[in-house]
Amino acid sequence: MIQEYQLRVIPEIAASEQQLKAYLVNEKGLEARSLNAIRILKRSIDARQRTIYVNLTLRAYVNEIPDKEEFTPIIYNSVEGRPQVIVVGAGPGGLFAALRLIELGLRPVVVERGKDVHERKKDLAQISRTQSVDAESNYSFGEGGAGAYSDGKLYTRSKKRGNVEKILQVFCQHGASTSILVDAHPHIGTDKLPRVIEHMRNTILQCGGEVHFCTRMESLLCKGDRVQGIATNTGEHFIGPVILATGHSARDVYRWLAANGVETEAKGIAVGVRLEHPAALIDRIQYHNKTGRGAFLPAAEYSMVTQVDGRGVYSFCMCPGGFVVPAASGPEQIVVNGMSPSNRGSRWSNSGMVVELRPEDVPAAEGDDTLKMLCFQEELERLCWQQGNRKQTAPAQRMVDFTRRKLSYDLPESSYAPGLISSPLHFWMPAFITDRLSRGFQQFGRTSHGFLTNEAVMIGVETRTSAPVRIVRDRETLQHVRLQGLFPCGEGAGYAGGIVSAAIDGERCAEAARDYVNAHHD
Repeated sequence: MIQEYQLRVIPEIAASEQQLKAYLVNEKGLEARSLNAIRILKRSIDARQRTIYVNLTLRAYVNEIPDKEEFTPIIYNSVEGRPQVIVVGAGPGGLFAALRLIELGLRPVVVERGKDVHERKKDLAQISRTQSVDAESNYSFGEGGAGAYSDGKLYTRSKKRGNVEKILQVFCQHGASTSILVDAHPHIGTDKLPRVIEHMRNTILQCGGEVHFCTRMESLLCKGDRVQGIATNTGEHFIGPVILATGHSARDVYRWLAANGVETEAKGIAVGVRLEHPAALIDRIQYHNKTGRGAFLPAAEYSMVTQVDGRGVYSFCMCPGGFVVPAASGPEQIVVNGMSPSNRGSRWSNSGMVVELRPEDVPAAEGDDTLKMLCFQEELERLCWQQGNRKQTAPAQRMVDFTRRKLSYDLPESSYAPGLISSPLHFWMPAFITDRLSRGFQQFGRTSHGFLTNEAVMIGVETRTSAPVRIVRDRETLQHVRLQGLFPCGEGAGYAGGIVSAAIDGERCAEAARDYVNAHHD
């Protein structure tokens, strides 16, 4: 007999299979000797009250043996000799598009401007050591995209757009822990995700697909209103319909599209800072306990949101037990992001603290309204770089000092490896951002006692929350509104907001490309 139970237990019980079995025996009347195994299906933490509970959906196997597999693996067959589809970008959108193409019997040719995930890691280390950024291999560009080294959180609200469970299962099939199938806010970890990405690449290659690194798309190849392929910086042409999954930082792609009359539009973004607290402080606040999280709870998360003068002010990409990292993708930029290892074990917790910014908030630039949000990002990142002594040393300010418009004469210890420099963020960042941030922080301090503190440091600037441009596509066919055979995809095209939603969009674009190939293939 297999039975499912909804349990609400204290963390000590939830952390131990033996204690969970004892709980089922004592509270549900099961016989200990017939209870062969248990399997947790869903897990979440309820920290709203002083007593913390863990909510579990649990399956009990009474006189039954559970299946070894916790998910159904996908069979990827050879696609040698099949029609090919060009996938530009090896981030989550591109990788999942390529894997789905194989499922559908099409041959993916993946073109990635950056390096493979292991070589890329060496270039990331150089940012802190030499204060220089490789414009083709950084936290935005390279195998795995911006998600590979920026935390690996798999939480999404995009359930209406596609099968979230399937995306998580594909990650597990390629080496991710099956805990991501269970947790309410699943997380692989920056230390584990590169290996998973490498396994995905191997699947593509083993099935007859191609993956080309250090190969940047320079232009689309078009004949009339139809895309026939791409031209690259290597001099090669790749022929086939194109899934364009370049990520939110491929500004050269946006500029090429604008210069060549390919329809795009400015899109709202959010801009602000990385806010870093001691992890122990966040644990004490969120778990309502002066001693912190104890032995059985993970590093605490938080989510903050409010409205100030008609614009949202909110936390973004919260990284408990994590690090703040330098995420610039070119020279004369400072951009910060956050990441967490799988154990979330650092002494700090951070999040983006950002203000909603709409296209009507920003004047036109470069004579083209569609690029004005991009230009705003660039200008703020350049200004931040100038404040940081023209290195990757990031300007920073203590949290309470910021709200009081005071320079911080010293700064707390930080996880940001290139180093911090005290700077009056309240003075040089745009007032429509800083004023809203300050009032938002004061509101968060009132609702979460201890959150507004000078133990926390604000690190500038967080600008890459999402793409500043949307590449316009048809709702039904997912093709560009004018160019047949072009499928704008994922976060960089303005249709996703994180790893899972980009992966879902990648699968949808692969299915749309299949329909296009079937309609046009002789």
